[in-house]
Amino acid sequence: MGIAQRLRQVKKFMDGVLGADKYDRYLAHHRANHPGTAPMNEREFWKDYSAWQESNPQGRCC
Repeated sequence: MGIAQRLRQVKKFMDGVLGADKYDRYLAHHRANHPGTAPMNEREFWKDYSAWQESNPQGRCC
């Protein structure tokens, strides 16, 4: 396995740990479950996600 491939795997892992892949997962879900409708753009997604987090506090540090 080359170093470039290994670095891509590390980036993918870190994106998952940090939550940076949430929008990509949202797009995949939207394509699979809501064909024919436009998904939120990335800015709208993060605004909606932040609002959801504020109204549904769960076990988080801050």
